Amino acid sequence: MNYLIGIDVGTSATKTVLFDEKGSVIAFESKEYPLYQPKNGWAEQNPEDWKDATLETLKKVIRISGVKAERIKGIGLSGQMHGLVMLDKNGEVIRPSIIWCDQRTGAEVEDLNRIIGRERLIEITANPALTGWTAAKILWIKKNEPDNYKKCKHILLPKDYIRYVLTGEFATEVSDASGMQLLDVPNRCWSDEVLQKLNIDKALLGKVYESYEITGYILPQVAEITGLTKETAVVGGGGDNAAAAVGTGIVRDGTAFTTIGTSGVVYAHSSKLTIDPKGRVHTCCSAVPGAWHVMGVTQAAGLSLKWFKDNFCQDYIWEAEKQGMGIYDLLDKYVTDTKIGGDKLIYLPYLMGERTPHLDPHCRGVFFGLSAIHTKPDMIRSIMEGVSFSLNDCNHILQEMGIYVEEMMACGGGGKSSVWRQMLADMYQCRVKTVKQEEGPALGAAILAGVGTGMFESVEKACDLLIEEDKSNILIKENAEKYEQLYEIYKKLYLDLKDTFKQLDEI
Repeated sequence: MNYLIGIDVGTSATKTVLFDEKGSVIAFESKEYPLYQPKNGWAEQNPEDWKDATLETLKKVIRISGVKAERIKGIGLSGQMHGLVMLDKNGEVIRPSIIWCDQRTGAEVEDLNRIIGRERLIEITANPALTGWTAAKILWIKKNEPDNYKKCKHILLPKDYIRYVLTGEFATEVSDASGMQLLDVPNRCWSDEVLQKLNIDKALLGKVYESYEITGYILPQVAEITGLTKETAVVGGGGDNAAAAVGTGIVRDGTAFTTIGTSGVVYAHSSKLTIDPKGRVHTCCSAVPGAWHVMGVTQAAGLSLKWFKDNFCQDYIWEAEKQGMGIYDLLDKYVTDTKIGGDKLIYLPYLMGERTPHLDPHCRGVFFGLSAIHTKPDMIRSIMEGVSFSLNDCNHILQEMGIYVEEMMACGGGGKSSVWRQMLADMYQCRVKTVKQEEGPALGAAILAGVGTGMFESVEKACDLLIEEDKSNILIKENAEKYEQLYEIYKKLYLDLKDTFKQLDEI
């Protein structure tokens, strides 16, 4: 039996999972680390924390499993996207990493649009300038910390810093590099035009690989620390969503997944390059060679339900504890007995502004139609439906772009809810399913390692072999008809309130 390892460098923790060649989990370890916010809207992490977590979890997984190191054929890397890691000439970290959710770069986004042009930037990088993405962070460092920029000899993404730790190689791969806004996404290589116009030396960037390609092998000192061997290959891997797509089998046209976590994501695979000229959704290279993915984002998906639960459902929390059941399972139970549409109650899930489709930082959450007849379960249903309407916005943009989903995978905490999955099935008007495997990005990274080391013929065939379907929801026609009526009102509410949101924000 041969084995593979997937390492997922997340925002809250690094997770290392050892799989056998059938995709079964043999051993799992994770280690958390802090996020630092030196100023309002800033978000940083220490890359050495990722390094320590990776080496520690690798060592534990190998020791606990009892698997012989020479049977571990490959390692795949996944991780949070967009983070800026800067190394000096000795390969040492210069400053903390500015990570994906940092919002300090508003002025630099304007610079990007002025220097390159918004339309041209979308043509090359497939996306509009965004505060959280890496290019704007580099411009911020050049402007505000010139001494640190002068010291910089290497620019890496979070998971690619771990690649350097493990192999000594400066490299990245197409899916994660797509989120730097320095990559020519249609041609899957660094954009000389963008780099020249931004005056960023191409030598600072690592070599770009496809996600399954071998990028290096374990260093002797790392082998000694972890128990791996120098013959263990490390492949490109993928950004977190790209790796999660592989780990859930979303690797062919007509397939997509919806993740309901703190935020919500609708992610669709596409064998053709498809770019939204309005920049409402993100287009990036897929971890599947020769393919791309298109992704829409709802800012406050699971966050909306968590906000309501934390602030207004203490009685339900106590009841769940008394019954020995999960709080969200109890909420599902109450919602099951409510009417579709929360008895004419509609929720706009804009607690944190919104990305898709509005790109509007000013909009905020709304309950519309609230009356004395409504109960707490009605409000909970309206929240779940409002989030689903927002995710349906994402799906409709995909359809505008010619990307039609025949079946949708449901992932994340919200994907475990049969009530939420049924809402999605009724709104998307397609089958919504789950898979038995819950390792997501780590499994996807391991599958890519299996392809790169020759254990599997292709990403698609590996997914066919390893990914197993679990639960399934099909649309209920009368529900779908009701939701179509409510969705039209939902969409109109934003248009009616758009200027008022901004007016409120300016008080």
